[in-house]
Amino acid sequence: MRTTVGIIGAGPAGLLLARLLHNAGIDAVVLESRDRSYVERRQRAGILEQGTADVLRAAGAGERMDREGLRHDGIELRFDRRRHRVDFPALTGGRSVMVYAQTEVCKDLIALQLQDGGPLLFEAEALAVEDAGTDAPRVRFRHEGREDVLECAYVVGCDGFWGVARKAIPAGLAQVFERTYPFGWLGILADVPPSHDELVYARHDRGFALLSMRSPSVSRLYLQVPDGTDAGTWSDEEIWDELERRFETDDDWRLERGPITQKSVTPMRSYVHEPMRHGSLFLAGDAAHIVPPTGAKGLNLAVGDVVTFARALTHRQETGSPELLDAYSATCLRRVWQAERFSYDLTTLLHTAPGATAFEDRLQLARLERIASSRAAETDLAQAYTGFPFG
Repeated sequence: MRTTVGIIGAGPAGLLLARLLHNAGIDAVVLESRDRSYVERRQRAGILEQGTADVLRAAGAGERMDREGLRHDGIELRFDRRRHRVDFPALTGGRSVMVYAQTEVCKDLIALQLQDGGPLLFEAEALAVEDAGTDAPRVRFRHEGREDVLECAYVVGCDGFWGVARKAIPAGLAQVFERTYPFGWLGILADVPPSHDELVYARHDRGFALLSMRSPSVSRLYLQVPDGTDAGTWSDEEIWDELERRFETDDDWRLERGPITQKSVTPMRSYVHEPMRHGSLFLAGDAAHIVPPTGAKGLNLAVGDVVTFARALTHRQETGSPELLDAYSATCLRRVWQAERFSYDLTTLLHTAPGATAFEDRLQLARLERIASSRAAETDLAQAYTGFPFG
């Protein structure tokens, strides 16, 4: 099998890249190790930056998002039993975010790809990327019980941290930067309307909490828990009780309870792999970088990567110049490190570190007070949250 771009992974990054290339008249093949049902049910991110939503619209994948997604014009910060709303449009010149689950993004992009795009092979396990440093890379994969080879001009690894793409970059050429946090998030899905119409980020002496949502009738909530926590050790009542404590305010706001349909614990880590390119192999998304979920940057960073690649390859096709492709890693990493910085800042601002001193607690409150009282500090948060420019 032969194509111009071999894409490993049919998450939102791989699927969006296939759509962008199709719209530019560049052929591509997508290999996905899981079946379609798994990809369309895989719960991950739910916040789309302004730029991500705009790209989906421009790619022809925004109709259902605009119909069913929830536009949010701000977030609420809670600390010391007080509430402070950050108004995104007022601080960013009209930018906002969209609450629309990754599962729904994938469903929309899969439907488009199967309707008029190039080959999308489910249950096609990529085994290795060969000759990545040359002009003729190959992807060995297993599909329908037999091994095959996909010959490409370029390979884009959208196959996550555990995929084969990153492993094809020689260790001697790579530099890795990472940080593991001593806590995680206990996340739940609950069949109850959200108790607030925007996301609530709560800093509490007992630990961080986040009120989010998947739809007008389904709430998504998180609690900071010690690293290594087993979600099964928390009863539903204990979860709701702890959420109530951490969201408490001095007004009459109340947290609505409902049946919990899913529990899981997400570890917290930061990770960056440099470079994001080796020869004809390009890394995108979690294959190259991971952020703690506090700043809702993971999916949005992956979108930035594939937009950068699609623009660079289109430029190469139209002009013959490899300039933008050669700059791919550096271009992406500038945005990646800003997102890493923001996610780290927000994580350390809102979470209670094990063994934190009274001095450190007071510093957190002082930082939050600064955001609540300074338009400049508040603007910096709003600009980062709604998204850094692509490219």
